[in-house]
Amino acid sequence: MIAVSNPHRHTRTAPLSVVLMALLLASCTVGPNFVAPKPQTPEHWSAPVAADTSAPTGSLHEQPAQLGAWWNVFQDPVLSSLIERGLNANLDLRAAVLRVEEARTQRAIAAAGYWPSITADASYSRQRLSETTPTGSLFNSIGNVRLPGGAGISIPNPYNQFQLSADASWELDLFGRVRRSVEAADASVQVSVEDQRLVRVSVLADVAQSYTELRGAQARLRVARENLATIEELLDLTRQRRAAGLTTHIDVSNATAEATATRAELPSFELQITQNINQLSKLLAREPEALRGELGTPAPVPSVPRDVSIGLPAELARRRPDIREAEANLHAATAQIGVAVADLFPRLTLSAMGGFQSETTDNLLSWASRFGSFGPALDLPVLDRGRWKTVRLYNVRARESALAYQRTVLNALHEVENSAAAYHADLERRTWLDATVAENRDALMLSRQRYENGVITFIDVLDVERTLQQNELSLADSTTAASADLVGLYRALGGGWEPPP
Repeated sequence: MIAVSNPHRHTRTAPLSVVLMALLLASCTVGPNFVAPKPQTPEHWSAPVAADTSAPTGSLHEQPAQLGAWWNVFQDPVLSSLIERGLNANLDLRAAVLRVEEARTQRAIAAAGYWPSITADASYSRQRLSETTPTGSLFNSIGNVRLPGGAGISIPNPYNQFQLSADASWELDLFGRVRRSVEAADASVQVSVEDQRLVRVSVLADVAQSYTELRGAQARLRVARENLATIEELLDLTRQRRAAGLTTHIDVSNATAEATATRAELPSFELQITQNINQLSKLLAREPEALRGELGTPAPVPSVPRDVSIGLPAELARRRPDIREAEANLHAATAQIGVAVADLFPRLTLSAMGGFQSETTDNLLSWASRFGSFGPALDLPVLDRGRWKTVRLYNVRARESALAYQRTVLNALHEVENSAAAYHADLERRTWLDATVAENRDALMLSRQRYENGVITFIDVLDVERTLQQNELSLADSTTAASADLVGLYRALGGGWEPPP
């Protein structure tokens, strides 16, 4: 029995084998695979953190924190309104959104490498060959040759050429160069997304910080004006006693000088108010003084809540955008190593070209006017030291990105610890200053009574008044600092957005 092969079966099997081989090679992706780093964080914060919820107002707790809209803890409608408008209008945030769109477009460009490229061309040319060159002389002599039977070959010079054609090329991603490029582009998109979140966190904190400082400056201005009113009352009392011969002109001069010095402090507080209003206007993409009518009326400094939950250190890497951005940068650098390694391997490109050419438009689309070509091209790098050095370059960049990630995590831990410590210190300072101011006010009332009775001198009264003024300003500063420290703590925690579950 003689076996007879079927030629049609081989013609079907051979292309199938080529396709299967190409798919097998296409599954090969060279270069290292990215492994997400595990941040080294302590189990608990070292800053003062309360163990239970019975601690004084403003205590910190390691309970799970929902920081997506942390500004609501201040219960200040004006602050909430400013933040909402800032999120919609801030120019830095809008620019960050455009950077995300730009990165996604770059990713689409990288992913285009998966697909073949096709170009179409339509052209017309009129050409003339020089008869004094070998090519032109040959064509001219052939044009005068007559074949047996009387037929002749006519090659006009000059001549027209009309052409319709299309070119196609497709690089088979045998070793994952395109896949690694898309992977790097995906990581770059994530970098831009985290950068947008980082800008959002900064805008939220900047608005809250400027608003808190504005209310603090208004509080200091209020304290200075109240002190000025008290000193002017003492000045009137001193003038009355001077007219009655109960004191000297020195006391009047001292009281006048004290009132003048207190009045001289007012412009500096007013300047701080103007600067804070303008800063808020800038954050909301408004012109200077645009918010004067809304914010010019004094209001209390946003008060801190009774309990503040900050979560555990392990949650920090998941929440802070700069840590997530550093991880995405490391991912992109790792993928770029794969791109560089893939460049060391052969590239197989399938190319095809075809169309129609004719001397006249009448015959341009005729079957006899067709032309075309098809074939693979293999690019095999034999000796290219630059490609090897490129692999080393991206390995160094990946190691640098790994160090940058560790540095970012470490900086984040320090920022949270420092912010928590500052918040605790300013709360404690405010508590003691509040008690001190109460005692100073009692001392001032008693000293004025003793001065009116002639028991003490006016210098003693001024000393008590100066002490009260300094401590009241310090109390206003500590109240502002405590609220500003809480804003800084929320910034350090990466508050202002919610990470996916």
